[in-house]
Amino acid sequence: MQVLFKIVRQSENSAPRVQSYQLEVEPGNTILDCLNRIKWEQDGSLAFRKNCRNTICGSCGMRINGRSALACKENIGSEVSRLQLSTGESRNRDVKTPEIIISPLGNMPVIKDLVVDMKSFWNHLEAVDPYVSTGARKIPEREFLQSPAERSQLDRTGNCIMCGACYSECNAREINPDFVGPHALAKAYRMVADTRDAETATRLEKYNQGTQGVWGCTRCYYCNTVCPMDVAPMDRISQIKQEILPLKDAADSRSIRHRKVLVELVKEGGWIDERKFGLHVVSNYLRDLRGLLSLGPLGLRMLGRGKFPLKFEPSEGVAEVRSLIEAVRQEGARSEGDSRRQGV
Repeated sequence: MQVLFKIVRQSENSAPRVQSYQLEVEPGNTILDCLNRIKWEQDGSLAFRKNCRNTICGSCGMRINGRSALACKENIGSEVSRLQLSTGESRNRDVKTPEIIISPLGNMPVIKDLVVDMKSFWNHLEAVDPYVSTGARKIPEREFLQSPAERSQLDRTGNCIMCGACYSECNAREINPDFVGPHALAKAYRMVADTRDAETATRLEKYNQGTQGVWGCTRCYYCNTVCPMDVAPMDRISQIKQEILPLKDAADSRSIRHRKVLVELVKEGGWIDERKFGLHVVSNYLRDLRGLLSLGPLGLRMLGRGKFPLKFEPSEGVAEVRSLIEAVRQEGARSEGDSRRQGV
């Protein structure tokens, strides 16, 4: 089959341009196979990373038709099927030549063509101290053994190959350069869950700071969607939050308050009474005068447009919702207790 590849090409500090290449390919050919052919047969100046066969998994990350993925993992057949599904074209009738658009990863500056500068990616990974603490490793005359159950807590995060797909798609990174990124926080959770590490409390305090750590995440779930290894970084970020929340009071920060107030209001009314939500979170239960005053303009606009509810009616099944929240909390406490006993 004929496929038209539209590749976004760019040199450092220059405007991107699109260059097209047409190839006769098989459905089973990977995107990386096709890029190799383009480079070998049509244009030797095309630049991209491809260390897959040199035991460096994840190096061929790029955007394929708008989503970050591994070029060695995506093939022509599945990509064309996805295009046909999205455009409504039928496989049983003649259609125009399929087009596959390939561009560099996002949230990182381009060096050349599909090669990006990953310095910020590695620097943010380093910022979470992704190593088991030195003090915990200084145990003489014996190995530091883990039970199978303890080791299993690390399986998913241990699958990360640092391809940069999640970092590329992260909306929080796009608007907040201080946010360390989903890859770093997934690795951070690996350290929190590792029974050999002796710095858990220090780590949790660090990951709780401002919007650099877990509270900088906008929960868009793109990182989970594009991860080729099912690490699910968004879920790992949520797990770190669950470790932090019991250690903090609602007054400690707006991020902590946001989560705690949300749960309490759902528990109270089945759904969220947004009048209380704004007052509790932004004004810190009326203790933050500046925060309270900041709500004034919004409240007046809502009143003027008839969008401010004067009363709140709890939803049906409040008792059931409340019991579910309590059941989840009890199960979480039970699991934590089991983990501690296994660690002992």
